[in-house]
Amino acid sequence: MNKIIGLALLVVGAVLLYFGYNAYNSAASEVSEFVTGSPTDHAVWYLVGGALAVIIGIGAMLKK
Repeated sequence: MNKIIGLALLVVGAVLLYFGYNAYNSAASEVSEFVTGSPTDHAVWYLVGGALAVIIGIGAMLKK
């Protein structure tokens, strides 16, 4: 059961990282980064959420 949950978290994490990468490279994020020095909040949250989901998914898959 842990392996199924881990695999699901890996897939969700990969999708979130994909959306985060696209949001980070969007025109709105580039303008925001130029003006404020940081990308949009959506891009950051997608990237952080995706990374956490991938890490937890790997941990769940490796756990016996």
